[in-house]
Amino acid sequence: MIVLGGTLGAVLITNPLSVVRRAFGGLGHVFFEKTHNTTAVIEALIQFSAKARKNGIVSLEQDAAAIQEPFFRKALNLAVDGTDLQELRKMMEIDIVLSEQSAEAEAKVWESAGGYAPTIGIIGAVMGLIQVMKHLEDIKAVGHGIAVAFVATVYGVGSANIFFLPAANKLRSRIHQASLLKEMIVEGVAGIVEGLNPTLIRMKLEAYDREPVKPKKPKPVAAPQPAIAVKPGVAPRPPAKTDLAPPAGTGTKT
Repeated sequence: MIVLGGTLGAVLITNPLSVVRRAFGGLGHVFFEKTHNTTAVIEALIQFSAKARKNGIVSLEQDAAAIQEPFFRKALNLAVDGTDLQELRKMMEIDIVLSEQSAEAEAKVWESAGGYAPTIGIIGAVMGLIQVMKHLEDIKAVGHGIAVAFVATVYGVGSANIFFLPAANKLRSRIHQASLLKEMIVEGVAGIVEGLNPTLIRMKLEAYDREPVKPKKPKPVAAPQPAIAVKPGVAPRPPAKTDLAPPAGTGTKT
């Protein structure tokens, strides 16, 4: 209780309450990964590019409204509305930076908890040792009290290195993945606005796909098995001869 309560109090003093609430609310992202299908996003951008080159960028208005991902929908809507390319890039980059700052603040909550927990554990151990010093006449009680006192240190160091710090690093990894996907979307939408060839856009966006879909290798065709199995070192049996000689008495007369 001393370790967890002291760590929580230190975290609440260090970070704003709204950020701490967001950090606890987003704790599920540490254990459950939200999949980002980069290949599917690339294919959608290529389809939109081909349609825009054929029918004009205004033809993507209904497609943009049907997109579920908010960042992607916002970027494509700005492109359909005729927003200047430089202004579009600036607006979406601001969105990316603000999202990174918000997520980084949540990660710092767990990082600060990982920094405070070992120190609070040491304080708990010292408090336990102070109580032990009151009963030096009983050696058994002293040994038991010292063991209990050092449990707080174990809790503090263990919680910091097993949960708090790994959680902060995991959230930072999620931030990097999300920002990379958003940068790819901005590049794809910019290519649509510029009217680039879909093939060129694909080559540019595939650099963001760190896990491309690998083509399936064809299964090797099994070699035909021999009809007769021949043991090594044994000569094959010759085929049976068929008696094709004419029966006696039916020979040709001369």
